[in-house]
Amino acid sequence: MWKNDVDINQVVELRVKPNVYFGFGAINKIEDIAKDMKSKGLDKIIVVSGKSAYKTSGAWEVIERALKNNGIGYINYAEVTPNPTADAVDAAAKLGKEYGAKAVMGIGGGSPIDAAKTVAIILANEGVSARDIFEFKFTPKKAVPIVAINLTHGTGTETNRFAVVTIPETQYKPAIAYDCIYPSYSIDDPELMMNLSPEQTIYVSIDAVNHSVEAATTKVASPLSISCAKECIELVAKYLPRINKDPKDKEARYFLLYASILGGVSFDNGLLHFTHALEHPLSGVKPKLSHGLGLAMILPAVIKYIYPAKSKTIATLFHTIIPDLKGTPDEAEYAAKKVEEWLFSVGIKKKLSDEGFNEADVDKLVKLTFETPSLSGLLSIAPVEGNKDIVRAIFLESLKPYNK
Repeated sequence: MWKNDVDINQVVELRVKPNVYFGFGAINKIEDIAKDMKSKGLDKIIVVSGKSAYKTSGAWEVIERALKNNGIGYINYAEVTPNPTADAVDAAAKLGKEYGAKAVMGIGGGSPIDAAKTVAIILANEGVSARDIFEFKFTPKKAVPIVAINLTHGTGTETNRFAVVTIPETQYKPAIAYDCIYPSYSIDDPELMMNLSPEQTIYVSIDAVNHSVEAATTKVASPLSISCAKECIELVAKYLPRINKDPKDKEARYFLLYASILGGVSFDNGLLHFTHALEHPLSGVKPKLSHGLGLAMILPAVIKYIYPAKSKTIATLFHTIIPDLKGTPDEAEYAAKKVEEWLFSVGIKKKLSDEGFNEADVDKLVKLTFETPSLSGLLSIAPVEGNKDIVRAIFLESLKPYNK
């Protein structure tokens, strides 16, 4: 059914860039990566991570051994927090420069890997800061090589050219997309994700779903972005309930990670629109808000407003979750309610009001959506006009559940 929404006369770019080692035991490929790095003269690196997951996941023990075996020196910046700031990135880059790092390794979920990508730009370009990059005062053409060791099944950043960093004083959370920050090497090992908390597991999985919904419905969506999106959502719909029942279900963890990879490839091709453009102000204002939760809270309203323009595609994406969708524009409100019902069923039962937002905050959130660098670009490729009225309506309708 989604094929009816595709314009066969539109020329699209199909991106399938980084090589990703995927599967149980993939972390052991770090030995081959380290050997290849050393052969290219990359004998000093900075490792960018959060405070503990890089160790508690079991990744660091294997990585450190491979680095030592191959004579690669390293220094670790282990202070990255969720929604990393420009200040943290600059501090990591300063440490890397002083050490003489020739490459960057990011270990963690989206936050450490996005921070690592930005550090890689700064190391390759003298006199550049994180704010220069995320305020779009500087357009990078080069970065030092990046190794991405992924520890969550949601962001897809290990597969693509995107990074997000927060500028705290303005509460801006811009996104960048440059070819120079495709990782040179990536590892996706579900064994490293077996100890994710139930809450993290749900949030990161819904992040992948949002990537897919948006990438399949932008003005630049392609058959590749839609096909990847469809498979991603089908996998999450099947395996997220299973992992909720048994967090040690290895098959479920494997396929949720594969779904995340598909979501990452999908939005590398189709890009993103409303849900990410509106979530970035939410976690810009409240940095402790989980990105995946923020996305989940506004997804139903986004579905309602874009459904008339992309009804066939969205009905296809959600056919395993809402099998009675016919793909006609009049189903918009029904589709939104059923998506929200599904989100509640897998464990996301919060809306914006539960996270402390109210009607008085909406004007500020709308303002941030249109002022934050890069977000207007996302709104410009939404399937319906991304004006202030629709953005305000999505925020307002996301304060409380549709299904009362």
